[in-house]
Amino acid sequence: MADLSDLGLSEYEARVYRALLDTGPTTAKELSRASGVPMGRIYDVLASIETHSLIRSQDASRPKKYVAVEPETALSRLLEDRRRELDARADQYEQVVEELVSELDATQRTDERFWTAAVGPAETIDLLEERIAAADDSVVMVAAALSAQFDTDAVGNRVAERLNAAIERGVDVSLLMRPELVAALPETVGERYVNALSPHERFSTRTSETVERTFTMIDGVETCIEVPHPLDSTQLFAMIDIKDRSFAADITREFEPRWEQAEPLELG
Repeated sequence: MADLSDLGLSEYEARVYRALLDTGPTTAKELSRASGVPMGRIYDVLASIETHSLIRSQDASRPKKYVAVEPETALSRLLEDRRRELDARADQYEQVVEELVSELDATQRTDERFWTAAVGPAETIDLLEERIAAADDSVVMVAAALSAQFDTDAVGNRVAERLNAAIERGVDVSLLMRPELVAALPETVGERYVNALSPHERFSTRTSETVERTFTMIDGVETCIEVPHPLDSTQLFAMIDIKDRSFAADITREFEPRWEQAEPLELG
């Protein structure tokens, strides 16, 4: 069950506030008795609750009396306090992330070969987004077909968003695809490419009938290759991610002539 402690109050503070709602205006001594909070702690607890603007006090009376602020107002104030705390904590975490990114990126990277794989549509798209987000210099995407398993609208927008973020941080993006895929893209995806990607000098799109496979190359070092299902080429089975500079160089040598011979596509 929900409790006042969920909004940041201590056990004593919650007990005092609830007791005040029952007693109405009362003194610290009477409140100590009603709430069960020791007399030695009651003034500190009242002062703490007052900083949250949950109670009001009548200083002119002797002894001093206290009254609870209405629950709806009190809870709204506690909620705002928690929001401010969470915002401040989020800012701290963002600063930590920025510092760690700079520190960890500065560590030496090796060219050791490595490969991994993602099986299934959801895992495949997660891997592709992850690798695009890791790009520092370039992203080359080659698209031969759209998988029937995907919600092309949602997936296309997710990938376009990642590509746009990459461009914004200085990454060159080249997209080569079969001509028929242009018409097959959902309208929302096309609009995102036209409005968000096409205006950038770092983004270029071309079409070619020679495209036969779907893959993405990151920074000329890493290659993500889609693997179709062995029994149904319209279904995506997995994606293999290969980090191998020599393998990527071989792919680049095959890609560059096709790119030069491809037809530039003016989106929009």
